[in-house]
Amino acid sequence: MTNWLSADEMRAWRAFIGTNADLLGALEADLALQGVDLGDYQVLVYLSEAEGNQMRMCDLADQLQLSPSGLTRRLDGLVKSGAVVRQGSERDRRVMMAVLTDGGRATLEGAAPHHVASVRRRIFDHLDATQVAALESIFTAINQGLRADPECAGHLAPLATAVP
Repeated sequence: MTNWLSADEMRAWRAFIGTNADLLGALEADLALQGVDLGDYQVLVYLSEAEGNQMRMCDLADQLQLSPSGLTRRLDGLVKSGAVVRQGSERDRRVMMAVLTDGGRATLEGAAPHHVASVRRRIFDHLDATQVAALESIFTAINQGLRADPECAGHLAPLATAVP
């Protein structure tokens, strides 16, 4: 038997669905003004936070929830622009690493203030401190529920630091 959503749950669900695509589109458009898309920005952030500004390709793919071929396509543009290089691991030559270059760091450092301002303008300027705490609590609870669900757990990215 289906446990249908209550009227309050339905309004909350529709508010989320109606906002999600618009919010991501706005954040993406704001980053595009800096010559970066949200996916590339995530790559640059993860690499900038990794030890030695590098990650094993398989770990980066997991963080981004991409297949190996999806990561290859994601990195192709960053490699072409000089923001990232692919190189063999010094520890294990069978492993390929994605490495942030000085140019990639400069791209990230140029885009980050604009992205943070966009996130603030699009999200946090509309919330008070209680709502921010509620937002964190809500998404933490949802994330924990997803990680506890055996049907989802294998498809989730490893927990990582938040992308600014």
